[in-house]
Amino acid sequence: MNTNSTKSTFVHSSNEFEFSGVRISGILMLVFFLLILAETIYCSTTANDDVLIGVNIFISIILMIVISAGLFIIEPNEARVLLFFGKYRGTMRENGFYWINPLLIKKKITERARNLDVNPIKVNDKTGNPILIGLVLVWKVTDTYKPMFDIDTTSMTTINLMSSLEKFVHIQSDAALREVAGRYNYDNNEAHENETTLRSGGEQISQELELELNNRLHIAGIEVVEARINYLAYAPEIAAVMLRRQQATAIISAREKIVEGAVGMVRLALDKLKDENVIELDEEKKAAMVSNLLVVLCADESAQPVINTGNLNQ
Repeated sequence: MNTNSTKSTFVHSSNEFEFSGVRISGILMLVFFLLILAETIYCSTTANDDVLIGVNIFISIILMIVISAGLFIIEPNEARVLLFFGKYRGTMRENGFYWINPLLIKKKITERARNLDVNPIKVNDKTGNPILIGLVLVWKVTDTYKPMFDIDTTSMTTINLMSSLEKFVHIQSDAALREVAGRYNYDNNEAHENETTLRSGGEQISQELELELNNRLHIAGIEVVEARINYLAYAPEIAAVMLRRQQATAIISAREKIVEGAVGMVRLALDKLKDENVIELDEEKKAAMVSNLLVVLCADESAQPVINTGNLNQ
């Protein structure tokens, strides 16, 4: 399986483009708003013609409403998707205070990175063992057109839009996690020694998760910045059995080390006795000595020595 390409390269949809219409500094329009307000107050207090005053106030109110409706602020890592009577007119991303045509509907969408903690779900690994696996990922919107118009959302308010996107990401994350987890064994007990497993995969598993998630979330204009497994365990129904198997494996491994060390110590003892001419042992006595030493060195409990007060043949 090729995992060299760990992240997809995302570009904006051909349907998305920067807004090219008229936009004016919000500060300038705010000054204009205050001038109109001041003019209205001045005219109302100095003019003698009630009709002129009424017309002036009416026009001023209309102008102030138009100015107020067109003012908006774009904060860092936020964007405005602009619609004109149902037609997409572009996206504004440049931070600042602006005024545009008030007939344009301005839909706010954030491009800030967001965290999602996927609670552990039960899946089957490559050999069918039920396991619990959880995921944490960092994602963000990179294409404003797709989440607005390619994904069905119940509401177009900013909060509900992001909530709908988070639900979409959560569902796709579950599916991606099941897909990737099913490609590998939980550990090396069911795999070849050099085969990648969920426990030992580490970076490779994370890269596959990112790639799988990016492929699934591209339709929503979302990029996964990072994805990591944050929980991994056997399912409760087989956890006790797998724990006993792991304990047995650990005991066997420990026994192998103990026997290996004991054999080395016995060999060292025999060589020392021979090199320093402490005592001459025939093959039968060597076998007995080896047997006794191995029993002492490999026993689970401390050996109870028996002192021989006679000769070696007794």
